[in-house]
Amino acid sequence: MNHFGLIIVGDEILSGKRQDKHLAKVIELLAARGLALSWARYLGDDRPQLVAALRQSMASDDVVFCCGGIGATPDDHTRQAAAAALGVELVLHPEAARFIAERTAEMAREGKAAADMTLPENRQRLKMAEFPAGAGIIPNPFNRIAGFTSGRHWFVPGFPVMAWPMIEWVLETHYADQFHLEQRGDRSMLVFEMAESTLTPLMEAVEREFDGIKVYSLPSVGSTAGQPADHSANGSSGSAMGRRHIELGAKGRLDQVDAAFERLLAGVQALGGEIG
Repeated sequence: MNHFGLIIVGDEILSGKRQDKHLAKVIELLAARGLALSWARYLGDDRPQLVAALRQSMASDDVVFCCGGIGATPDDHTRQAAAAALGVELVLHPEAARFIAERTAEMAREGKAAADMTLPENRQRLKMAEFPAGAGIIPNPFNRIAGFTSGRHWFVPGFPVMAWPMIEWVLETHYADQFHLEQRGDRSMLVFEMAESTLTPLMEAVEREFDGIKVYSLPSVGSTAGQPADHSANGSSGSAMGRRHIELGAKGRLDQVDAAFERLLAGVQALGGEIG
């Protein structure tokens, strides 16, 4: 079963001019199909940085979605970085070029462009069909400006209205055989006024005892005088949540989660922990 990764590209994300929406959506799209995101990275519009990151991810067996930077303006570097990481040239993809020509003709009929593909502005548009040699294409249902794929990497635009249906198409077309192969679960409790260091040996023991289970702890420092409670770990609320606490849980294989949780629960009780 593949691991899935996500690369989100754009100076506008790192500077705060735009808020990323891809991470939460990709997690949602994967979860709906019984899959999970293994890792994510944010990168700026920096070609050497992109080349290095893509070389690293391409050396793995992970399936990677890359959002952003595949346009044809000077701050778009993803197509060139992917080619450099693969050690190949950028070449015009005939089908992607045809899609751009069709879209340009549509715009011309709407009075928004000229249909002559020899014009400088249209030659510039065609650069969006220049992909690493050997690449395949990802159809774009929004405006037909295709994304591309090389190996297990799938490159889509930064616009959510385009990227998200394209990612769904990739999942449904190429990874449907992996949907819901493994049923997963997650159970947790709140443990009040206990240090993580006290709970760590118990957490390690449960992971050793139960195959396919990860144990996690999400601490909150609670509230202090004049300050609201810190719920940043899990977004919880409620009067009890103003106290220092840890959300302690077990997640992983569904056939193991209940037993692992009960083992955690018994362990916390044995340590004298107050449970909510």
